[in-house]
Amino acid sequence: MLTKRIIACMDVRDGQVVKGVQFQQLRHAGDPAELAQRYNVEGIDEVVVLDITATLESRQALARTISAVAHRIFLPLTVGGGIRTEDDAAAAVDAGADKVSLNTAALSNPALITTLARRYGSQAVIVAIDAKRRGNGFAVYVRSGTSDAARDAVEWAREAESRGAGEILLTSMDRDGTRSGFDCDMTAAVATAVNIPVIASGGAGDLEHFYDVFTHGRADAALAASIFHYDDTSVNELKKYLNRRRIPVRM
Repeated sequence: MLTKRIIACMDVRDGQVVKGVQFQQLRHAGDPAELAQRYNVEGIDEVVVLDITATLESRQALARTISAVAHRIFLPLTVGGGIRTEDDAAAAVDAGADKVSLNTAALSNPALITTLARRYGSQAVIVAIDAKRRGNGFAVYVRSGTSDAARDAVEWAREAESRGAGEILLTSMDRDGTRSGFDCDMTAAVATAVNIPVIASGGAGDLEHFYDVFTHGRADAALAASIFHYDDTSVNELKKYLNRRRIPVRM
């Protein structure tokens, strides 16, 4: 069985890490470089930095943030938010990113997935999908969760894979920041539909939630923010718990 990854996510606005509930009510969570260094020491497997405002000014600030974070860690760094063109992706990579995450731009211009996969390799291209439950399916939202994309998450994940995406970052908007647990049904629906890794996001609140999403949700990786930012759970504690539950993780 392949090793499961634990990923720390840092939503950045104006150069600082923030965290909210269901994409709203943002509060300050610390300096991104300092948090990244702490996670590196604690044994996190990867770090994701997302520019949640994606204005031109904040992307300029984010370039400095990427560089500061990249100099503090020795593990894969993914950058997303406001990456709309090949030049935007190149700027993120030049600043220190190992992977780029596409969301709104991937839906409006799916060919960008293929372009970046050819330039950097599929392993460096993540397609982020923000979704809410709707009836028996899962509706995709874009523009920081403010706009209905009129797409189904499972169907869009399949297309993203066919266009060259190397991973899917799947966020449950219903669970985001609630600490009520990952949406395992949604994660499993996407994970069983594609042959690339699926990163589960949204809802982590305790150790058991990670076990659930790796088993019932069939996730390849689990991403969390506030549970790590505010020292509710250490990465080391989580990995020891998962190891005891026979979930393969890098110790």
